[in-house]
Amino acid sequence: MIGIVLAALSGLVWGVGDFAGGKASQRADALVVVVLSKAASLPLLLLYLLLMPASASPPVLAWGAAAGVFGVLGMFVFYRALAGGAMAVVAPVSAVTTALLPVVVGLVSGERPGAVALSGAGCAIVAIALVSLTPSAGARVTRGLIGLALLSGLMFGLFFTCLDRAGGSSGLWPIVGAQLAALAVGGYPLARRLRSRGVPGVVLRGATLRWLVAAGALDMSANALYLLAVHRGDLSIIAPVASLYPVTTVLLAMAVDRERMRPVQLAGLGLAATALVLVAS
Repeated sequence: MIGIVLAALSGLVWGVGDFAGGKASQRADALVVVVLSKAASLPLLLLYLLLMPASASPPVLAWGAAAGVFGVLGMFVFYRALAGGAMAVVAPVSAVTTALLPVVVGLVSGERPGAVALSGAGCAIVAIALVSLTPSAGARVTRGLIGLALLSGLMFGLFFTCLDRAGGSSGLWPIVGAQLAALAVGGYPLARRLRSRGVPGVVLRGATLRWLVAAGALDMSANALYLLAVHRGDLSIIAPVASLYPVTTVLLAMAVDRERMRPVQLAGLGLAATALVLVAS
């Protein structure tokens, strides 16, 4: 039960972090936001390590680094897919693939959750797809866009799976590996862009900076919560619950930006609540 609660909390925090990252990306380049937000989260990660000490080992850091690489590559691919304009297709395809891959990996690895809990995981996957649906701008859906959406979901799903493989006695050291690897992968293209264009001044001050720092702290905290959760429950159940983060983002968009929710998204919210009840039972 503790694992389910931690997974739900991680999804909640991820959703708030995604909202903050989206607000920052409205004012600055997405690559700048992704990389600098991760850099800004490192002091908080150091504090977490001091509060929850554990021993590090090369395999633990390697699994964490793999997770970080898959995570940041997934972000880049996802942004490229969204740039194609067919968000109503790209977002749900990516989200469902993200949640489905850990379920398959967990079941193949020998996990045998109860039928009710597994039904809850299935409901969560459908809810994620419904909540992620956005109005279409009429863009043409091509095989290439579908491929990018599937690839981004695969990368995010591997991020979840790699953190699970890091081991339960490693504390938060896998997150250290993940953050440093993500910075290494994202730092090179960012450095090239900054050399050619200069540092966008708007990133370094005002609301943009606040959104960027908040996004980094929340994303890293959600990673830590997920890591703690997945070592207290089955991957096939924990990952779909944690993947419900679009619910939080949509609700914040309604409350802060006054966006209107579509009926299909309301149905997704109800199904998400059903999923949590089934999994918790």
